[in-house]
This record gives sequence, C-alpha cells and structure tokens, in this order.
Amino acid sequence: MTASFRYDVEVLHLLVSPAHAYFGRASEGAADVPTTDAGHVELVAGKGIVGDRFFGKAAHMDAAVTLIAVEALEAMAAELGAGPFDPLLTRRNIVLRGAHLPPLLGNDFALETGGETVWLKAGRPAHPCAWMDQMLAPGAHKAMRGRGGIRCQALSNGTLHRGPAVLISPVPLEPGSSGTPALLRPGRLP
Repeated sequence: MTASFRYDVEVLHLLVSPAHAYFGRASEGAADVPTTDAGHVELVAGKGIVGDRFFGKAAHMDAAVTLIAVEALEAMAAELGAGPFDPLLTRRNIVLRGAHLPPLLGNDFALETGGETVWLKAGRPAHPCAWMDQMLAPGAHKAMRGRGGIRCQALSNGTLHRGPAVLISPVPLEPGSSGTPALLRPGRLP
C-alpha cells in the first residue's frame, strides 16, 4: 500500500451509531437511535468502526466506513438557500474538510491522525437516500447526488482522531473541488 500524494485535511466529525435511523418510511420520522460524535474511533480491518451499525456485517464489509467532504454540504446548503446543514444528519462516519473524495474510488488510501495511519479502500460512492429531503432540506436528495461521499473498507486496524490529519492518496486530488458533484467536474461526462 504505497501512495505518493499527501494532503492536509481536517477530521471534523466521527459518527458512530449502533442502529440505523433512516430505514422505513420518512413520513414516520427517523428512528431515535443513540449517535456519538466521537473524539476518536477504532477501526478493525475488514469489519469497520467498532460500535457502528455496519461493523462486521457481511453485506457491508467492503463499505462499512463512510466519508464525506463538508464542502459538499456547504455547497448544497448554498444552492438550496438553506441554513448550514448538520453534517451528522447525513449519517456518514467521517466528515472531512479539504478532502476531494471521488478520485479515490477503487483505490487504497490512508488517513494519518494523532500519530496513527489507517488504510482504507474506497469501493463505491455513498449515494444519498430520500431521507435527505426531510433531514437536511427539500431538494437535498437530488443536490447530494455525486457528492454524497464514499463507502470504504477498513484495510488496517487503528484509531482515527478528530482534528488535523493527512490524507495519503495514490492519485492526485483537487482539494478545491471538494464540494463539486463528481459527475459535473470539468473533464467528466455526465
């Protein structure tokens, strides 16, 4: 697992929840489940984040850890004329500032925090669900398409900490594009 590009980022939030909040009908409201915005989280290779709803679940082994760039949420809020969105309402595990995530898809990458390095594999986009219209703002489900983050597999054991971090990537990233929808970036076909 080697990479040649390093980017200074910030881990703003680390969400851990033992249960799903957004299953079922939106008209019934979100489930009232415990959710922690942790100062640090433990990752186990092949299983995910200890204590999280996707930890060790066979159907989610390759996608148990979700990441999103806060710039995407900020851009969506501005486009929709809504107040700032609470990043925790997206139910993504790791909220980063300064991280251009779409080019990581299909690649192994690392996050260095608190003196530790954790390796992840970005497997697929984290598509938004219709709940976003209710939880963030009307139109958020559509606005979040292409910038809902990425779903990853934990490749190594370790601890991620909130605060300054380094994203180690095998491909060049464009941190200034963190809030731009993946399919609408220059040079990409819709």
